[in-house]
Amino acid sequence: MSISIEDFPQIWQKPSAEELLASLKKLQVEPPIWSPKTSRKIIIETYQNAARFRLEVAAYLSSIVSSSLGWIQDDDEKEALWDEASRRISERCGRAGMGEITRRWPLETQASSPFELIIREPPIIGDCLGLKTWGSSFLLAQSLDKIAEKSLFHLLQLGHPNPFLDVLELGSGTGLLGMAAAAIWQTNVVLTDLPSIMPNLDFNIEKNRSTIEILGGGVESGALTWGSEEDNAGQFSEKNQFKIVLAADSLYDDDHPELLSSAIDDHLMTDKDARAVVMVPQRDLVTKKLVVKFLSLMASSNLVVIEEHTLVGQDDWDDDREDSGVECWWAVFGRQ
Repeated sequence: MSISIEDFPQIWQKPSAEELLASLKKLQVEPPIWSPKTSRKIIIETYQNAARFRLEVAAYLSSIVSSSLGWIQDDDEKEALWDEASRRISERCGRAGMGEITRRWPLETQASSPFELIIREPPIIGDCLGLKTWGSSFLLAQSLDKIAEKSLFHLLQLGHPNPFLDVLELGSGTGLLGMAAAAIWQTNVVLTDLPSIMPNLDFNIEKNRSTIEILGGGVESGALTWGSEEDNAGQFSEKNQFKIVLAADSLYDDDHPELLSSAIDDHLMTDKDARAVVMVPQRDLVTKKLVVKFLSLMASSNLVVIEEHTLVGQDDWDDDREDSGVECWWAVFGRQ
């Protein structure tokens, strides 16, 4: 049954704090559970009410925020109502406007039972884009079993533990892809990102560690600043340690192609059978140009494309887009 704002207690009626708080709770927008079968339209509508209802909700919430709530005597109750109404408004402003959320990401594989990873995303402030789980990470995570069977069959035995394989994820963000790889590939994965991103990444790792270990995988983490010898003097000082390197949605600024390609060259083993798997959403012309530059830099380091593909996935960053998804280019690289 749909909610009607007309049935809610109105400001002019001077309802009690308890009545208003109960109404605001009913308007709470829960983060969506993403699924391979979930259309982008459904994902977005989870954040926003249907168009015919949205203006009514906004007006109702604004009426509470702008009201002095003079008939309510307790100042703490007033503050609680203003805060709750403000949260309901931010939830309807797209992912960039939301506060902290926790999402469940369901994953299915051919070799194991379905499982889910629980990911916390703090409020996105400034340019801390690593605090958001990007749809391309989920798209690549969903493809990990097929990649193991077809592209990495010489390294992975799907459905069996791979305890001696060294895997590194660059730019892990909230950790979805790297943790999924550990669970699906039943191997140890080291998740890395900038020092400022690590507290949330480590939180998510601990939240999901038992799930990953039950499935036969293991996870470690470490701060890794691309292009900085000084910052990486400890854990990552030894070069070319990893048989597989993963990276998703790591090209969105002019200096990223050089930084990412050099990071892959630094950390991927020099063995001929070592592989790097990279996915980049093709959101616009700028992103496509970054991919071209990245490919050129990889080739100059004798890292060549062994195979490349495209997949279409969803994201929830720009809620005004009308198209059904974003095309993601991905490739497997090896040393020449």
